[in-house]
This record gives sequence, structure tokens and C-alpha cells, in this order.
Amino acid sequence: MKKRIRIKLREQLAERGMAQSKLAELTEIRPAAISNLTRGYVDRLTIDHIERIADVLGITDINELITLEASPVDAEKRPNREG
Repeated sequence: MKKRIRIKLREQLAERGMAQSKLAELTEIRPAAISNLTRGYVDRLTIDHIERIADVLGITDINELITLEASPVDAEKRPNREG
């Protein structure tokens, strides 16, 4: 079974009560890019963005932000969406 990366940004923002717009402002990442990450519409993610987001959110363990899980459907057929 194929694996897929799931970005848990939505959960991290909710846990901290932070809006996407505030994260975009603090990280200096485009709001559209933050929105796409939050919704899981991502083809690639830069290390720089991960570092900026982790710094602003106080994340010290990458597993708080990104996880690898089994994918019931090929990753090419379905975007990385969160529920």
C-alpha cells in the first residue's frame, strides 16, 4: 500500500486558536500558500516554510506537523485533504 504525507496544520492552528491569516503574517508566507497547506492541497513543501511555521507555532517535533500514513487510494488520484 502506498504511503502519503499528511500535513496537520489545521489541527495545530485550532489547538493554538490562531487564524491562517495571522500565521501568514507571522511567517511571511503567502496567505494562499497557508490556506493550501491547511486544506492539504500540496504537491511540495519547502524546508524553509516548515521551519518558519514550526518556529511561529513553537513546534519542536516534526511529527506534530507532518505524518506519514497509509493511503487507501493512490496519492496521484486524490489530493492530501484533511477531513
